[in-house]
Amino acid sequence: MYWKYFCYVVEHKYNVGIECFKMGMYLHALTHDLSKFLPSEFFGYARHFQGPGDKDGMSLAWCYHQHRNKHHWDYWVKSDGETVPMPIKYLKQLIADWRGMGRKFNDTAEEYYVKNKERIILHEQSRYELEVRLDGLTEGG
Repeated sequence: MYWKYFCYVVEHKYNVGIECFKMGMYLHALTHDLSKFLPSEFFGYARHFQGPGDKDGMSLAWCYHQHRNKHHWDYWVKSDGETVPMPIKYLKQLIADWRGMGRKFNDTAEEYYVKNKERIILHEQSRYELEVRLDGLTEGG
């Protein structure tokens, strides 16, 4: 179970790395999601994805992960629900992450965003910047 999940993470890092290189984010290509190898994230994720699902372990691992990695939109939502604008470099990393996932799951970052737009909580300026970068998904564009 752990080896299979390790291989999944390495493949994800490779796919995201390709997208990062295309966008000129060479350092992020190497550092993306390194926290997934920490025990506090790795074991919860591995048990959830490879077995019937360890929901408690996964929830805790996800909580750690999103608060350690600024390329997740969740990082920029305060505990009271207020949003903070995401710096452009993290929006670009978010897009690289979604594009990397798309390499595995045969969709695009744009398709992922459209499917999940209602649950993605972003500051209005960050949403605008994201949609501009995702091939003009803004209203009227």
